[in-house]
Amino acid sequence: MNRDDFPMLKQNIIYLDNGATSFKPQVVIDKMNEYYTTYSANAHRGDYDISYHVDMEYENTRDLVKTFINAQSKEEIIFTGGATESLNLIVNGFFEKNIEQGDEIIITKSEHASNVIPWFRLAKNKKAIIKYIELNENHEVTIEALQKIITPKTKIIALAQVTNVIGDERPIKQICALAHEQNIFVVVDGSQSVPHMKVDVQDLDCDFLCFSAHKMCGPTGVGVLYGKKELLEAIEPTNLGGGMNESFDNEFEVLLKPLPTRLEAGTPNIAGVIGLGAAIEYLNEIGMDKIAKYERNLREYLINKLEKISYIDIINLHSKSGIVAFNVDNIFSQDVAYYLNRYHICVRAGNHCAKILKSETGVKNTCRISLYFYNTKEEIDKLVELLADKEKIIAEMF
Repeated sequence: MNRDDFPMLKQNIIYLDNGATSFKPQVVIDKMNEYYTTYSANAHRGDYDISYHVDMEYENTRDLVKTFINAQSKEEIIFTGGATESLNLIVNGFFEKNIEQGDEIIITKSEHASNVIPWFRLAKNKKAIIKYIELNENHEVTIEALQKIITPKTKIIALAQVTNVIGDERPIKQICALAHEQNIFVVVDGSQSVPHMKVDVQDLDCDFLCFSAHKMCGPTGVGVLYGKKELLEAIEPTNLGGGMNESFDNEFEVLLKPLPTRLEAGTPNIAGVIGLGAAIEYLNEIGMDKIAKYERNLREYLINKLEKISYIDIINLHSKSGIVAFNVDNIFSQDVAYYLNRYHICVRAGNHCAKILKSETGVKNTCRISLYFYNTKEEIDKLVELLADKEKIIAEMF
């Protein structure tokens, strides 16, 4: 689907590591180059034509993001350096002052490091308690398991909507409803969901959501923090400096600008934000529902092929996303990845930044295939053909 739009696909490679980052279509590259070559000025600073042009394009992306995730207002869209920075801003800017000793933070052992380590440090510093939802036999989150560990001390539930190894889609809407009945905040990592499916933050009713541009056909170094307006207004900015203040005369008289500017100090990644806007327009033109359906069908095709190879163990057989984690019996995952690389096939190997997942799956490292809409059945056929010859894999390891 739309393969001709991606310059990287003109190379002789099969790229199956879209969970790490996606390729960029030519329209995104052109849009960023247009900024650098025709109106390369700062944002929200100048009183001249090209600066006005920057402001228009930059804020147009904010409007596009608002509509893309169905936020209530553009003030609820904050541009950051990525999902990791967004999560750290939530933890350090909001929850640092809203959590007390003994409060509970609920996560799972299948979260990405960016949705684990900031909570670890917060819990350590505030003497709070980290609790883990027990996953079911398919390593999935259920409402029943969540209900078992919620107590009157539970303050935060922080979960990926779709995880980056198991690839399971969590019931976020039901989780938010349950949490809000008990005055619990819900933070959603949308890094693996927003690029692949329609996400509606008002329907989910999540308190915060974050995602990165580079996993959805946009540039690296740009992310989005969505939050309900009243919660964003309560965030203590972790970056202070130019652009986010109205005035300052001394340490007692510092006046900050309103949202969203107060949380975007300094010169932003202007080209990146503009590129994100182009990526959203590109995805909208294809249609998120169409993308989700295509990827589901492609995954089913892949699973059906892999299941026929007796020595391949699929870790997340029943997940619905385009993420497939597997191992070849008695062969180290990185050796499999190196073998596939000989044939210009790119897969991920290792723990995929989910270092505590091994206590749930019993497996420390896996190979990970993560599909996107520009992957094809023909690419899967080539992958499976190579994996179907175990003796060849062993022979080429040395």
